[in-house]
Amino acid sequence: MDFNLKEEQQQFADALRRWVAKDYGFDVRQRIVHSPSGVSDLAWSTLVELGMTALPVPEEQGGFNGSAVDLWVVMQEIGRGLVVEPYFATVWGAQFLKLAGNQHHLLEDVASGELKLACALGEKHARHELSDIKTIASINGEGYRIDGSKTVVIHGAQAGALIVSARSAGAQRDTNGISLFVVPADTPGVIVRDYRTVDGQRAATVQFSHVAVPASALLCKLGGGWDMLDEAADYGASLLCAEAVGAMDALFAATLDYLKTRKQFGTPIGGFQALQHRMADMYIHLEQARSMAMLAAARMSCGDPEERRRVVSAAKVRVGQASKFLGQQAVQLHGGMGVTDELPAAHHFKRLAMIEVSLGDVDHHLERFIAQRGFQQHS
Repeated sequence: MDFNLKEEQQQFADALRRWVAKDYGFDVRQRIVHSPSGVSDLAWSTLVELGMTALPVPEEQGGFNGSAVDLWVVMQEIGRGLVVEPYFATVWGAQFLKLAGNQHHLLEDVASGELKLACALGEKHARHELSDIKTIASINGEGYRIDGSKTVVIHGAQAGALIVSARSAGAQRDTNGISLFVVPADTPGVIVRDYRTVDGQRAATVQFSHVAVPASALLCKLGGGWDMLDEAADYGASLLCAEAVGAMDALFAATLDYLKTRKQFGTPIGGFQALQHRMADMYIHLEQARSMAMLAAARMSCGDPEERRRVVSAAKVRVGQASKFLGQQAVQLHGGMGVTDELPAAHHFKRLAMIEVSLGDVDHHLERFIAQRGFQQHS
């Protein structure tokens, strides 16, 4: 597998890194986080101008038809820069629209930056099981009616449209009977409660009360949405793995710089052998996580659902383990400063902690990996 970036991919990464360094420094980011909206229209416009919103969209809808590996490159820089704009939520939502194949006009709006998306999939009783759905979709004339509640909807209040999973048939935890809809956020009956999460991002609880949508809002065959949901969730998990690698990269670099400048007994503490060993261990975790995250992105287009599930779950486990180890070591090596709000390292640590529990934590993906047929055959 070739780990070298193509010229176009490197250009995207360089453009994002220059923007973060010049216009999205830590102080700017902190002001955005503590603003009433929690996001910046100016920053979003810059992402649009740089082509980031067009990257995942097919060429027919005005995009660049970027692959999961292309997005892997971008999400690393998003993680490195602690960007809080709704880029991940929008790109993840766009994947549902691409898989549906019947929402071309919405994809055009995503590419132009006019439409932000959010995925309203999780429910408070379900933990990481996306098939555990109480939200109901019932036939309503020529369309459908949605009733239920979704929790921790990343950037739900900032989105113009929501990707919603609902049960149209079957028992609560069945994979059969799941339907997927795209619902404009201003539809009557949609109630959004916005809040800031511990890592500075925004999330929302979204209530659907007698929400009427037309038949065109359905993204899949009625009751046949599980395969799409499963594939799109893996796509989102691969993006989060890439973002985590970028955050770990920044955290490792900040820790190394601190060890070179912090002095004890008249000498930089980076000269102490015990701390050098800890940094070496951190580097090993980081590079293993990077390799697995890239492999997950590459396998998104393999065409084999079992292989995709196996590799994405393996990556989410390895990245989660590395995030915890590297984050804890970085905080300890920074001393008391490692948990202060004034230090970027603390915010990278918080973001890594949130990524670990998003779209399945280590335990969830270990169970999922073990359940795959390929594992059982070789165990």
